[in-house]
Amino acid sequence: MAKMKIGIIGCGTIANNAHIPNYLKNEEVEIKYFCDILLWKAEKCVEKYGCGIAVEDYHEVINDPEIVAVSVCTPNKMHSIISCDALRAGKNVLCEKPAARTYADALLMQEAQHETGKVLNIGVVNRFNSAVNKLREMIQSGEFGEIYHVYVSFRSQRSIPGLGGAFTTNAISGGGVLIDWGVHYLDIVMYCLGDPAPKTVSAKAFSKLGVDMPNYVYEGMWAEDTKDLNGTYDVDDFVTGFVRTEGSTITFNGAWAQNIGVSESYIDFIGTKAGARLNYGGDFTVYTTACGCLVDCKPKFPHTDHFENEINSFIRCIQTGEKLPSHIDTVIVTAKMMQAIYDSSAEHKEITLAE
Repeated sequence: MAKMKIGIIGCGTIANNAHIPNYLKNEEVEIKYFCDILLWKAEKCVEKYGCGIAVEDYHEVINDPEIVAVSVCTPNKMHSIISCDALRAGKNVLCEKPAARTYADALLMQEAQHETGKVLNIGVVNRFNSAVNKLREMIQSGEFGEIYHVYVSFRSQRSIPGLGGAFTTNAISGGGVLIDWGVHYLDIVMYCLGDPAPKTVSAKAFSKLGVDMPNYVYEGMWAEDTKDLNGTYDVDDFVTGFVRTEGSTITFNGAWAQNIGVSESYIDFIGTKAGARLNYGGDFTVYTTACGCLVDCKPKFPHTDHFENEINSFIRCIQTGEKLPSHIDTVIVTAKMMQAIYDSSAEHKEITLAE
């Protein structure tokens, strides 16, 4: 049987670390194109992986009738444009998180998916994480009783990525720590709770420690090759907020940078029968009572690679028509909540979300 031909659009870190290696592991697919507006990045992929054609215009990829699907791994501002064009060209799309720079752009993507009937999945990769799915199973089965509150912490002392580049330029990224890190944490919360509708949001985002770029002190930097001290810094490096859903309430604190020497990355699910702390990217601990004792335990279960699961599930759903939990129709709820967080901060008021 002929292999499914794939195009990679955007040849940066996430493409090289997650998408490309896992497509190459899948014997049912073949990468035909590596595309990047910086052609040398695409050419480097051709050389590194020993396959494909390097191009700089994504239209060349989506207009090829042999291409069945594309991964969109570009900066956020291009997610909606490329995804909509690809869908309307008859391609299935796996678009990296966040769905788009704004909720309005995410809605355009959802509209294009409904119009074409092609697959549009978003790279909320934790929905394919073994620990997250086991925790979700326990929550949904009632093991924790009623989950009435969730607390989220994603904080670091100094972790601003690519200072002055695309990560810290709002017109390109759509935001800072919330849209870069927070989207993963809040998406895990929504997924584990069964994607409840958010009702109200009250939040504040701060842009403080990265503004004076020449004097920003750090030990290491993600995407340091994109750093530009003559560039732009107009995104949030700290965010805090409170969300009421139709079920649980959620509080969160996130920081790319803070003058506190701790790094935290966990989610606490607080229930009437038990609670759990999920360490981001790791396992979780359950806290409960038994026979008059306080009890905590770390469940043990098989683990699989979440990026490999995501890619394989994307290929499978194209073949079978299965609707995955990362489908735009589900992830749009998180996008709506994220937009409300930014709106609440900008307007200095609580935001009530329409049904």
